[in-house]
Amino acid sequence: MKPAEAKPTAEKPKADEPADSERTAVFRAVKLDSASAPAPGREPKPAEAGPAAGKSEDSERTAVFRAVKPASGSGSASASTPAPAKPAAGADEPADSERTAVFRAVKPASAPAQADEAKPAAGTDKPADSERTAVFRVPKVDALKAETPKPAAAKPATAKPSLAKPAEARFTPTAPAKPAESKPAESKPAESRPAESRPAAEAPKGSTFVPLRPEGIAQTPAAGQLPKPPLPASRFDRIDQAERTTQQPLPPKPPLDMLADLTNNPPPPPSPMRTAVRRFKIYAPLVALLAIILAVVQLVRPLPEPTLVMTAKSSYTFDGTKPQLPWPSEGQAYMAAAGLGTLGQSGEQKPVPIASVTKSMTAYIILRDHPIKKGEQGQMIDVDKTAETEGKKNDSVNNESTLDTVKEGDKISEYDAIAALMIPSANNIARLLARWDSGSQEAFVKKMNDTAKELGMTNTTYTDPSGLDATTVSTAEDQVKLGLKLVEIETLLDITKKPSWVDPSGKNWPNWNRLVPYNDSLGIKTGTTTKAGGNLLFAAQKKVGNTNQLIVGAVLGQHKAPIIDTVIAASKQLMLATQKALQGATVVKKGDVVGYVDDGLGGRTPVVATADVQAVGWASLTVDVKLSNGGGTVPQTATAGTEVGVLTVGEGASQVKVPVALQGDLAAPGIGSKLTRVG
Repeated sequence: MKPAEAKPTAEKPKADEPADSERTAVFRAVKLDSASAPAPGREPKPAEAGPAAGKSEDSERTAVFRAVKPASGSGSASASTPAPAKPAAGADEPADSERTAVFRAVKPASAPAQADEAKPAAGTDKPADSERTAVFRVPKVDALKAETPKPAAAKPATAKPSLAKPAEARFTPTAPAKPAESKPAESKPAESRPAESRPAAEAPKGSTFVPLRPEGIAQTPAAGQLPKPPLPASRFDRIDQAERTTQQPLPPKPPLDMLADLTNNPPPPPSPMRTAVRRFKIYAPLVALLAIILAVVQLVRPLPEPTLVMTAKSSYTFDGTKPQLPWPSEGQAYMAAAGLGTLGQSGEQKPVPIASVTKSMTAYIILRDHPIKKGEQGQMIDVDKTAETEGKKNDSVNNESTLDTVKEGDKISEYDAIAALMIPSANNIARLLARWDSGSQEAFVKKMNDTAKELGMTNTTYTDPSGLDATTVSTAEDQVKLGLKLVEIETLLDITKKPSWVDPSGKNWPNWNRLVPYNDSLGIKTGTTTKAGGNLLFAAQKKVGNTNQLIVGAVLGQHKAPIIDTVIAASKQLMLATQKALQGATVVKKGDVVGYVDDGLGGRTPVVATADVQAVGWASLTVDVKLSNGGGTVPQTATAGTEVGVLTVGEGASQVKVPVALQGDLAAPGIGSKLTRVG
């Protein structure tokens, strides 16, 4: 925009006019009067230059500052001392809106004009209509009057440039305005002028002009010295601030390019080989570190527990055909060997009354819940009035068998009570034990039925603890299931295999089971009534090799008189035939490898049998062979010959057990095994 021009007259030269829109991106400095001091970066013109000498550039811009313009002064056509003149009207008015991107400088009061200056035209000092900033606003300060320098008579005055003290800034957020488009001012080389051509005036106090670059200030030479040519304006000073603030940072360079910039060497051209080498150098240390960490973890991890693995056959079958047993002609029977299985059965397995065979369940519950250690008598039981009264009903008419020697207030041991129950079959003692154990007979009967279900006796129902009631029914098969549990109680077998028993009063009571003490019979319990007939649950044993094999049988519903003799005879035939059918066979010989110890990391140490393993059975029978640690723990390390487990043939009380030992030394896993283990 062109500056306003004053009317040309002989006495009044043109007044200095500011640019129409003087803006920068950061600061605006108020324009200094051209007559007061030379503009930054240019020399003062001689007085003979005419009225145009006092005119400033049309648009004075820098990248950072804009100088606040003081009141216009009149330039003199001659070099004489100017006289002060009244400032032009409107020269002291501040701009309507003088703003910059960072500071707003308020126009100071106008300085007095020179005497020989013409009055400037009205409105020449008005700045741009809207100069705004986004951050700061500088409050208006009172302008200081410029002092008029006194001219020297002999030598010209020397102007000393002075920098104005910056106005105090305060933070006033304002709405950012779109910066006005502006062209950088053309840089003209400053013309050198002698110091005598024009007296220099000191810069008015209060000026806020602070140049960005010190080398851009033209210093007035001292007297007798030639002026130094100013440095040319830098391209940096001509950069539009609005353009510089919109520049974005460049993205970071790749590491190789940055290294090339630092070393001034261009990066090598990429190639698959260089890429592979670079990746190897980067990832190889990481892989090595991970490998070391993995190795340490593998070495310090706990070792797995060693286990026994069997390599021998898991079963053995005896040669021959299944034996045929002499089954009774009536009723029902069932025969089994403990730990081996069933030899066979006869008759229909339906529930029938079992009479005093019921006392076998009563004895089992008492000894299960109140066990008696071998050689001891167990707990003492108080004899009540009911037991004494019921003991006096011992007669053959009612089939009531009782112990008539007990009296109220007496004490009987648990051992003697079981003996009275199983040998003379005392009903009053069976009821006494029920009350002692459960508080009442009804509660004890419930426990009897619950136990029958636990043992798989699905066709059995108990209604009383003695078996006198005909409503207590069972089958031969169910009673054999109970008998296989009874033969595991050593105290009970010690009682039932006795041919007779002497009670605490000294009376001798014979055993109703006349199979004892013959043919390795172990007794158990008889039961006879008119309605139930003759019934017997019996047990026996046979020595086969080093194994004491137990057999259990039951015969029910024998009604041929005399019923007790009939049932005993039928039971004896079954017992003897079964004992004869039992045989032994060597399954594993001493020193045979039956398995190995697995350390969990691939190491295997063989184990061998320490003795011949002889299985017990009958022709066509298949028995199971198992290898276990015997309830112990297999060691991590051990020497040869150390027993580490047991080889078992069969199940239950008659199973055969032989220890197994290490064939060689059991060593701990090596480092390689530890490092390569998985899981």
